[in-house]
Amino acid sequence: MAYQLLLADDEPDVLALLRDTFTLQGYRVSCAADGEAALALAGRQPDLILLDVGLPGLDGMEVCRRIRQFVDCPILFLTARVEDADKIRGFAAGGDDYITKPFSLDELTARVAAHLRRQQRAGGRAQVRFEGELVIDYAACAVYLAGERVPLAKKEWEILCYLSQNRGQVFDKERIYEALWGYEGEGSASVVAEHIKRLRRKLGAAGAHIQTVWGLGYKWVSSL
Repeated sequence: MAYQLLLADDEPDVLALLRDTFTLQGYRVSCAADGEAALALAGRQPDLILLDVGLPGLDGMEVCRRIRQFVDCPILFLTARVEDADKIRGFAAGGDDYITKPFSLDELTARVAAHLRRQQRAGGRAQVRFEGELVIDYAACAVYLAGERVPLAKKEWEILCYLSQNRGQVFDKERIYEALWGYEGEGSASVVAEHIKRLRRKLGAAGAHIQTVWGLGYKWVSSL
C-alpha cells in the first residue's frame, strides 16, 4: 500500500510542485494551504507530514503542537527560517526534521523516504518490555503507564526505544542525535536534552529509567 503524505504550504506553486513530485513517486497525497486545513487533514492519520512554518491562521508550530496530541508520524518542517533558535522551537514543538527553503527536490524526497523507512523499522519490532508499571510495545509503537497509553512524539518514542533497547549503555547527546536525526540533520544535539525532558515529564515517576550520567550522557536503567 502506498504511503499517505500530508503537504501543507501556503505558496500555491510550492504546494503544486510538492504534490506533483510525490504523486509521480507513487505516494498518496493530501494538500492544505492553511493551518486549519492541515489540522483537519491530520485526523486522517497520514504516514508523514510536510509542514510549512509560515502557514496563515494557525502557523506550522501551533499546528504541530496540536496534532501531536493524536498523530505520531514524522513531521518535517519546511521554512525559510535558518536561525538555531527557530530550529530548536520546531523540534520542541514535536517536529522531526527541519528543511530550509529553497530546497533540493532530490534531498527532500530522500529525507522523506529515510523517515518513512525508520518509521517502518520501528513498527516491525515484535517485542514488549515490562518495567514495573511501564510497558513498551515496540511492535505497536506504544507506551503504557499503569494501563494508560502515553502519547509520545516520534522523536520521544525513538529516544525511548534507543535507550531502552541498549539498557545500561551510556550515550552522549551527540551520539543520540546522529543515531536518530542522522548526519543530514540541520539542528543541534542540544535538542536531545529537550526531548528527554519532555519524555521524562510524560512518563512521570517511570521517567527515572532514563538516568543522567553527569558529564557523559544518558542511559536506561531497569530498576528504579
